[in-house]
Amino acid sequence: MITVVPTDRICLCCGATDMRRGINSLARMVQQVLALDPHIGAIFCFRGRKGHIIKILAHDDRGFCLFPAGNARQEAA
Repeated sequence: MITVVPTDRICLCCGATDMRRGINSLARMVQQVLALDPHIGAIFCFRGRKGHIIKILAHDDRGFCLFPAGNARQEAA
């Protein structure tokens, strides 16, 4: 569970992200693309190509946590 306090920063990463990426490559993406330090305690939210999956990357005093959320199987339209 993520506890969000008013001083926490939440960064929404625009555009589509490859959802096969793990903790290390998402943290590297924060450094290279967003030019931010992934260790600052902010919460980074990444969106999948189709928009039905998100991944949340957070860092606390114990290390990184990666929370996948969403429906892995999209309904046929």
